[in-house]
Amino acid sequence: MASVTLEEISHFRSKLATYPDILKALEVIEDCDGDLEDAALVLAIEVGQQPDSATWLDGFAKRYRPALCEQAVRENLLNGELVAVVEYLTENQVLPVILVAPVLMYIIKQGVNDFCEPLELKL
Repeated sequence: MASVTLEEISHFRSKLATYPDILKALEVIEDCDGDLEDAALVLAIEVGQQPDSATWLDGFAKRYRPALCEQAVRENLLNGELVAVVEYLTENQVLPVILVAPVLMYIIKQGVNDFCEPLELKL
């Protein structure tokens, strides 16, 4: 189970306070006691996704791995530049905005380099 602390939620909230959908997602994550998978399921249903398992978040994040692991995005994630990452993801409509927070938290928890590593293995 991927989970975040109240401190981590507060950090995201302070960095991304100008994004109402992300604030809503953070509220759901908090309501789910920091359980990212549970929160992602709730949020996914809200935007018309049809999550089919408790590990849906993992598969969803992997689906967007090429965009999430682009060099600039990856560097911004590694440097904690959340606003730059969110701006890129929202401007390019990479994934539903309401799911940005749980996906980014999941990637950070897993480790950005570990999450992106499978792309480096492709020839």
